[in-house]
Amino acid sequence: MKVALQELNHNLLLSALPESERQRWLPELELVELPLGHVLYESNSTMTHVYFPTTAIVSLLYVLENGASAEIAVVGNEGVVGVSLFMGGGSTPNRAVVQSAGFGFKLNAHAMREEFDRAGPVLHLLLRYTMALIVQMSQTAVCNRHHSLDQQLCRWLLLSLDRLAGNELSMTQELIANMLGVRREGVSESALKLQKDGLIRYSRGRITVLDRPGLELRTCECYAVVKAEYDRLLPLLKDGSFGADSAVKK
Repeated sequence: MKVALQELNHNLLLSALPESERQRWLPELELVELPLGHVLYESNSTMTHVYFPTTAIVSLLYVLENGASAEIAVVGNEGVVGVSLFMGGGSTPNRAVVQSAGFGFKLNAHAMREEFDRAGPVLHLLLRYTMALIVQMSQTAVCNRHHSLDQQLCRWLLLSLDRLAGNELSMTQELIANMLGVRREGVSESALKLQKDGLIRYSRGRITVLDRPGLELRTCECYAVVKAEYDRLLPLLKDGSFGADSAVKK
């Protein structure tokens, strides 16, 4: 699907590229649909593309030998899926699965590596994003070990909301349980608590957040830590002015 230049603004990383880089990327980017449950890459597979979500959210899952998995990070319109490709790995033990359907841009591996190797503003931007992603992964591991399921669910809802335009998520309890690596019954119990307290409304696979400040009070410190690091490492994404000079100075 042919991409118009203004459509790149729907992903914050792409919107932050200097004009020369945006023009150079335009012929290489493909707008694609990302349906719910679609696997962008499997664990230990060779990556052929990176993805810049616009309206979709993608879960990065760590997969064990017995097939069990747990979410280690979420990526939405703030980022890119497939950092191992340009960081030199080419593959990763993670699986990338669409958790909220939508659209995104696809860029082939050769074009991504070539752009990264130019060592210009794109390299600085992607390195800072990768650092923010690592912080999210680390904090998720700590949260899953030390905090209650109620707190984990609130953190997960808030991180997902940050990557969506509205306040509603299409998500079954079974899928949430798979993401958090817990039993479905536990998610059901936690969701009912949040609904009883007027924080969310859950019905037929749809979760509507009614009281975001209440969720933020209910969650652990992990959400605030992750958000603060994204704001610190990528402070210019929101105004789309991430140039080479500003990337070096920050």
